[in-house]
This record gives sequence, structure tokens and C-alpha cells, in this order.
Amino acid sequence: MPLHPQAQALRERRSQSGAPPLYTLTPAEARAADLADIQAAAGTPEPVAAVEEHRIPGPGGPLALRLYRPAGVPDTGPLPALLYLFGGGWTLGSLDTSDALCRRLANAAGCVTASVGYRLAPEHPFPAAVQDCRAAVRLLSGQAAALGIDPGRIAVGGDSAGGNLAAALALLCRAEGGPALRHQLLVYPNTDHRADTPSLRENDDPMLFNRRSVQWYWGHYLAAAADGDDPLASPLRAADLSGLPPATVITAEYDPLRDEGEQYADALRAAGVPVDARRYDGMPHGFFAMAGVLDAGGEAQQYAADRLREAFR
Repeated sequence: MPLHPQAQALRERRSQSGAPPLYTLTPAEARAADLADIQAAAGTPEPVAAVEEHRIPGPGGPLALRLYRPAGVPDTGPLPALLYLFGGGWTLGSLDTSDALCRRLANAAGCVTASVGYRLAPEHPFPAAVQDCRAAVRLLSGQAAALGIDPGRIAVGGDSAGGNLAAALALLCRAEGGPALRHQLLVYPNTDHRADTPSLRENDDPMLFNRRSVQWYWGHYLAAAADGDDPLASPLRAADLSGLPPATVITAEYDPLRDEGEQYADALRAAGVPVDARRYDGMPHGFFAMAGVLDAGGEAQQYAADRLREAFR
């Protein structure tokens, strides 16, 4: 279908603003512009019961960990938890990037949602972000009692590069024998640095996230192209996907990452992993975080929360 009218209006506003594509900026410039864009499109952040700021040990030094406790949930015992990893091509993003998303998912899914400030590329290329996310999920499991979390009900999720990191974390937890994950929420994830798909070739609109955006991010994340063959960078290249946690995979029609996200969903199914996948027609990459301007963003967030609630039962 054509680009949705709401997405088309967003595209026109970007065109009229004269703002340059992020991939033409320095990482520092792109980080500031990306955060401003996301906060403008995310909608009013929902109130939650509590927001907690923690510092946790990481492999490269202390990491910021933010916990969101859901509003309106009875205090009847430990709550399930979602470690949500922000997007930004491993180069952009921060805890504030995913603030509105984490609040919405915490309330709608009735879980503690955690976000970790993993190290960014190019200053810290692969596998630094994966290692930081591993430290965060280990802490959530190991310190579950102190954090009021049920260690048997922990899920991972993220959008774009965050979805890539969530998939990598699921692979890593399986390889290391834990922590056991209940679910993986993969929102238009990067899954293969060597992807050459129709969606990657077709999506070339400079006003939207496009194939040049993808190349720019991979170029920052990987110190060497060969690093991209590691399944922790390109989960679709894993030799065996069996035994991974059930997955929810969300894709967007006008997204260069659409096909590789759907290919990963197919590969998970072929390996016997339960998968629920949904494509949002007429939507561009990034729509999931744009509930303030795109109705489909709010609908997709609710769908993700419903899937998490079901997984946590």
C-alpha cells in the first residue's frame, strides 16, 4: 500500500524543515538530532509507579540502568521484567531515547521494564554493546529478589539495533546456559550485515530511514567487516536457532530492514521456535517509537505489550 497518510505528513514536515539525513552528520551531531526527533514524535510520556536509576558494573566500566515500575499493579509479589534495548544503529541512542516506550510497555504489559545505557560505536565497536547488555540481563537475574523481579519471567526486547542486540542476547544466554529468557521482542531488527534484500534495495528515500542509513550504522558498529559474520552481530547467520525463547517480530513495509526481520522470523520458525510476526503496512522504519504522531506506533506498542503479558503468564 502507499505510505500511510500520517507517515507521508511526517515525511513532508522533514522535507520542509531542511534537516539533513542523520547519515550525513557526525555521530555527535546525529545523536542530538535523533534524540530530539524521537522525543518530538513519541507522545506524552505516561506516568509510572516509580523510575529508579542504578549504576551497575559492566565489562568496560559502570553502566546506567533505569527501571520503570508499572502503575496500577497490585503488590502481590515479584513482577516479570523486560530488558528493553534502545535503537539507534549502535551509534545513537540513550536511556532517554526509549523513555516513553519503556513507560508504555511497563504499564501495558504489567512488568518492570529496564533500560541499559550500553556503550556506543564508533567509540566502542562490536561486541561492546552485546557485552554490556549481557551484564544487564545477568544483573536482573542475579539480583532479582532485591529488585522485586521474578527471575523466571525475564524477557528481552528492542527496536532496530536494539532488536539486533535482543536477538544476540537470546543467542548468548542459550550458549551460556542462562539466564533463561521467557520471550524476545524484536522490532524491525537488523539481522544480517551482508543483507541484500528487495526491501534494502527499494527503500532509498532520503527523507526516511534508508539503505544508506543502514550502511552508515554498520560502518560504525563493525571494526572490521569480518566481525559482521559473527552471529552476535548478524543473528541470521547463526548455524542453529533451536531452543531460543519464543519471539514476537514486528516489521514495517517501508523499511530497508523489513525483509531481514521477516527472514529471521522464518528461520526461527524453521528451527521450532514459536513466533508471532506482524508487518505494519504503510509504515516506515522507526514508527514503533512514534506513537505521538503515528497511530500505528501506539497500536504496535499495545500488540507488543499483549504478547509480553501472554508470555509472562
